[in-house]
Amino acid sequence: MKRSKFMLALLSAAPIATFGRQYRQLNREEKGFLAKAGEGRYHGHIQLKGVNANTIDVKVSGKDTNGDLAIFEQTSVSPGKGTPLHVHPYQDEVFYVLEGSYRFQAGNSIYELHAGDTIFLPRKLPHAWVQLSERGKMTVTLQPAGKLEDFFVALAAFAKPPSPEEIARLFLEHEMKVVGPPLTV
Repeated sequence: MKRSKFMLALLSAAPIATFGRQYRQLNREEKGFLAKAGEGRYHGHIQLKGVNANTIDVKVSGKDTNGDLAIFEQTSVSPGKGTPLHVHPYQDEVFYVLEGSYRFQAGNSIYELHAGDTIFLPRKLPHAWVQLSERGKMTVTLQPAGKLEDFFVALAAFAKPPSPEEIARLFLEHEMKVVGPPLTV
């Protein structure tokens, strides 16, 4: 294809791409909502099993944003536990510590976060965290939403804590990949 024809084809597709983005925004619910303290929006409290026994409350679901954004509140009751080293190939992730303290690995860097601290983890960056304090609380934001909400629901559905192999499989089924062991205290 000649360059001029290629450019013409590319420019003619631009309105379609722009319209698709506008349609998603126009098709979104036109009123806001309140996510109350201590409550989960769709699932109530999601009690995790496996990597830790923390509680997740969905505050803003991907269902609310056409998959553009998800926000979770995590109440941490598992000192010394966290996540295995993993990657999200399609989502950026932001953690904001509300209470307690955590150690994060982001790539080859290690950080200690305390109440009021925020860490940004861009997509494809291997990361993990471990809870340092007796109790803690964080908000977790994913953009775009991805499948983390469904991952939490699936993890909570196990009758007993899943094996490391089952956890690795669950990660893969929900657009994440385990690439190393959990952090230690």
